[in-house]
Amino acid sequence: MPTILVIDDNPAVATALDTLFSLHDIDTLVAESPDAGLSMLDRHEVDLVVQDMNFHADTTSGDEGVALFHDIRARHPDLPVILLTAWTHLESAVELVRAGAADYLGKPWDDHKLLAAVNNLLELSETRRELARHQRSERRRRDALAGYDLRGLVYADAASERAIALACQVAPSELPVLITGPNGAGKEKYAEIVHANSTVADGPFVALNCGAIPGELIEAELFGADAGAYTGASRAREGKFEAADRGTLFLDEIGTLPPAGQVKLLRVLETGRFERLGSNRERSVKVRVVSATNADLPAMIREGRFREDLYYRLNAIEVKVPPLAERGDDILPLARHFLPAGKSLTADAERALLAHAWPGNVRELRNTLQRGALLARSEAIGVDDLGLRAPDRPPPTAIGGDEPDRAAIEAALERNGGVMAQAANDLGLSRQALYRRLDRLGIKRD
Repeated sequence: MPTILVIDDNPAVATALDTLFSLHDIDTLVAESPDAGLSMLDRHEVDLVVQDMNFHADTTSGDEGVALFHDIRARHPDLPVILLTAWTHLESAVELVRAGAADYLGKPWDDHKLLAAVNNLLELSETRRELARHQRSERRRRDALAGYDLRGLVYADAASERAIALACQVAPSELPVLITGPNGAGKEKYAEIVHANSTVADGPFVALNCGAIPGELIEAELFGADAGAYTGASRAREGKFEAADRGTLFLDEIGTLPPAGQVKLLRVLETGRFERLGSNRERSVKVRVVSATNADLPAMIREGRFREDLYYRLNAIEVKVPPLAERGDDILPLARHFLPAGKSLTADAERALLAHAWPGNVRELRNTLQRGALLARSEAIGVDDLGLRAPDRPPPTAIGGDEPDRAAIEAALERNGGVMAQAANDLGLSRQALYRRLDRLGIKRD
């Protein structure tokens, strides 16, 4: 529950405020003097201060209240303060608001106006705390990745960060890594990250797209071939395993590997030994294997199209790269990264990028930006240049951010029989945040 500190030397006023706030599920602390109030602030976590301006009956100068306000601002610069006073001088109000006072109300106060001010400030305070927590979490995550080579990967979304962190964490081991995710999501970049942070980072990084090689040639590509091993093989050639010795071999689209290639790949993963096509001489290599697929390998195993033992050999660690649609915070940073120098995006173009589903993922985004840069007749790239549909503009949000709206709140209350905790849970709010919205919208509650 939020906590308000009331600083007022009039017991009747303090009791009235305590009762008012308690009825709206707000904890109240009471201090009878400026010194007691400052002491409480040092000992308690407080969300808001409501302070009197006059602490002596024989004076109306308000000097004590002004001094107290400045002391609070000096010690707790982000803590909102509402000033209450029996005397109201416009000049003093303007002066203290400029100095940072959140609001200024006269005595006797209007309960509805005071509660409206309190609720708005508590929501703002809650938002600031959430933002501060998020920023601390972001800093911790960024710091955790600061010592790794990310190969220039552009990202901002937490989903991307989790996948990157896992790739970096498993990189120093010698275990095979399977990278899964849709086409165009950037799986090869993750493979590069694994290699760059591995114990074989100084060795070669060799990539092979298994889906781009005809089935009858895939074994020669992987393991090499002696002269005459097949039609057209006029000289001996080394395969990708030999080229990647003491480094990393990245096997993309591993699900397309034919059965014979699967058998030989399993053997080299288990023994580190293989034979070139057309040769009887065994060769030995030490290679870190990273593979990738957009296919459902467990389903292929059930259908008899992929070996189960090979799957578990390749999948010692799985790194899942989410589709771009599931990491929306990456879209604009990536788009700006793909922009040529001197080009920019209009606001409508940015909204269109965020609204698009990106079935082709990062590859589609890059191609879209290249198209836009080519077709734009000015430095600013618009929606038409990108070839995207302009998104519908959202309706303006009411001042104060009254979301969810009255209808949604009333429906949730009716659906849950008026039980506040359940209605708040349905709406994705805390119980206190729901109470504040009820007060602000004027929705009566029992």
